[in-house]
Amino acid sequence: MTAVRRAALLLLAALTLCAAAAGPAAATGYRYWSFWERDGARWTYATQGPATARPADGSVEGFRFALSEDSADASRPRGTADFGTICAGTPAVGGRKRVGLVVDFGTAADAPSGERPPARRTACAVVSADATAAEALAAVAKPLRYDTNALLCAIGGYPSRGCGEKVAAGGTSDSGPSLGLAAGVGVVVVVAAGALWQARRRKNA
Repeated sequence: MTAVRRAALLLLAALTLCAAAAGPAAATGYRYWSFWERDGARWTYATQGPATARPADGSVEGFRFALSEDSADASRPRGTADFGTICAGTPAVGGRKRVGLVVDFGTAADAPSGERPPARRTACAVVSADATAAEALAAVAKPLRYDTNALLCAIGGYPSRGCGEKVAAGGTSDSGPSLGLAAGVGVVVVVAAGALWQARRRKNA
């Protein structure tokens, strides 16, 4: 292989690396409380928010805090979630309903910086027959925190700050390639271009 060809291939590789470095930033997600309904032995993502969903007596509702890209990617509540177990020690009350609740605070990887998730908990809420899931949650897991758009931000005071914020993969802010990578690519491009120029100069001498 001639010196010109070697230098040209080096330059092409450098330009390819540069294009890759300038590609899209890491995928992003949102750190938030997702809301789930128990359908037999599995969780299904709720089609309504907790402020409008009105679970029936004997229902099980779940809340999970996690970093997710969207509803299809959302993490489900973990652990046992059957009504008989959750409400075993809570007798029925006439004119009211019992709703089993699973509150999963997520993992340390999901937690905002400086915070530690509490242990997962279950509770049996006894509420009025027309109560919403949000009202059932408020009966057993205060304090709750909402933003100005009525988005559920915190359960039991967790997390202490933030509300559905956008987070890049790995928990970092959403940004392009690092300065170090860009600088390294620039050096390779300069060296490759110089090698190509020198090779052509020798060939034409």
